[in-house]
Amino acid sequence: MTTATAADADTSQAIVGAARLLHTMIRVRDLDKSIDFYTRLMGMKLLRKTDNEGGRYSLAFVGYGAESEQAVIELTYNWDQAEPYALGAGFGHLAIGLSDLYGVCERLAAAGVKIPRAPGPLKFGTTVIAFIEDPDGYRIELIERN
Repeated sequence: MTTATAADADTSQAIVGAARLLHTMIRVRDLDKSIDFYTRLMGMKLLRKTDNEGGRYSLAFVGYGAESEQAVIELTYNWDQAEPYALGAGFGHLAIGLSDLYGVCERLAAAGVKIPRAPGPLKFGTTVIAFIEDPDGYRIELIERN
């Protein structure tokens, strides 16, 4: 298996110049429950929250640092959504790097978080990962980083 790096990429013909990823948006059914999951359990900060009465939706942005410096997650709550969202086959997962993956998973499991893939090395690799689910069932890959 080979891995390409940013140094390997030829960006001389790129149409988009200097840019960075700002956020990933996911739709949630219970905004307070999702904010609690991402802040209390995952250690993110609630960066901002807005309600749009005319559009009947609320947005909350959560992340590990300022939006001006790193990508964050936009939680979109549509007030009139009665049924769970179909997560679809196109979306894969969010990924979060952290240390002490085994300990974190133990604490998340004790808090009631679903862990469909327990911590352990990747098949045919040495990187240690786990998968958890947020309250809406979105998969989050946890990757051990030291």
